[in-house]
Amino acid sequence: MIDRSEYPEMKLGFGLMRLPKLADETIDVEQTSRMVDAFLKAGGTYFDTAFAYPGSEEAIRKALVERYPRESYTLATKLIAQPGDTDEEKLKAEFTTSLERTGAGYFDFYLLHAFQRANYKKYDEYHLWDFVRELKEKGLIKHYGFSFHADPELLEELLEAHPDAEFVQLQINYADMENPGVNSRKNLEICRKYNKPVIVMEPVKGGILADPIDEVKAVFDKENNGLSYAGWALKYVCGLEGIMVALSGMSSFAQMEDNLSFMKDFTPLNAHELDVIKEAQEALNGDQSIACTACHYCTKGCPMNIPIPEIFTVENRKKGSPEFRTKREYTIVTTGRGKASDCIGCGQCEAACPQHLPIISLLEQCRALEG
Repeated sequence: MIDRSEYPEMKLGFGLMRLPKLADETIDVEQTSRMVDAFLKAGGTYFDTAFAYPGSEEAIRKALVERYPRESYTLATKLIAQPGDTDEEKLKAEFTTSLERTGAGYFDFYLLHAFQRANYKKYDEYHLWDFVRELKEKGLIKHYGFSFHADPELLEELLEAHPDAEFVQLQINYADMENPGVNSRKNLEICRKYNKPVIVMEPVKGGILADPIDEVKAVFDKENNGLSYAGWALKYVCGLEGIMVALSGMSSFAQMEDNLSFMKDFTPLNAHELDVIKEAQEALNGDQSIACTACHYCTKGCPMNIPIPEIFTVENRKKGSPEFRTKREYTIVTTGRGKASDCIGCGQCEAACPQHLPIISLLEQCRALEG
């Protein structure tokens, strides 16, 4: 199991899903390297990537692995089994590919990724729990656990069936503590019950809480304490009991600088600041925006090649925007790809969505963008 001495000294983890991009949409390795340098200099050590994050594993090899001693950081990556997967050896080969892409030699943390009701049985069916145990015995990984996007009942079932899982990665943020589709509070409580360290994903909900609705901004702005909106979200999460590290998917050097400004010498939110969070949570209750975090898990198997997250972004920005601008943005994101009206209702997107959004009905709503 994970000894507390192995916890990162700084609770901020560098999530590598949303790295900065160049004009050609490839990862900006130069800027990523600058971010890595600043993160390590400030005392950060935990880096999180995944087989399924396009270009991320290769980028972190160039920005981190080839530039720093292996013992100076911890690296996590993930293996994902999708509902339609049928090839056990292909799934297991994801580990070898990740090792080759990163050049890391071994992984400090290895995750069976994105457990949901639609796919959790795949990990038993294809003997992936046995696989990670073997990897640990061979010294190719130090610790294994899983990331989870489902209900508390399934989480408890998994922890009973696999007591050797050393940690759990959960979506936790102040917007989702009582959200019945995410169950942040209940899932965290179950991990505490089973004494499992928690790694937090989506502490700013895919960037939504870094640029929240105006009503939430007003709650934080009146405090005038210099803390960014992302800062409120991250400090809230990192102050919760049982948290080992919280991952921030930083996509610019400026975001790294902001996060380090309040996480390098971290202090939890005080009682008054926690009351401010409660006020922000109440302000969110009236938000009608589509709570998409743009993870793109929904698009990977879409038979109509619909850019679902991009369409939802246009829909969310529609409020207050001139009609011509909204239609122009919609045309840009759908050119050469499927439109909302092309949805055939197959449901694969809803099975893959970590936020459990009713994507089919939301796309029906977004058809109005087509004029």
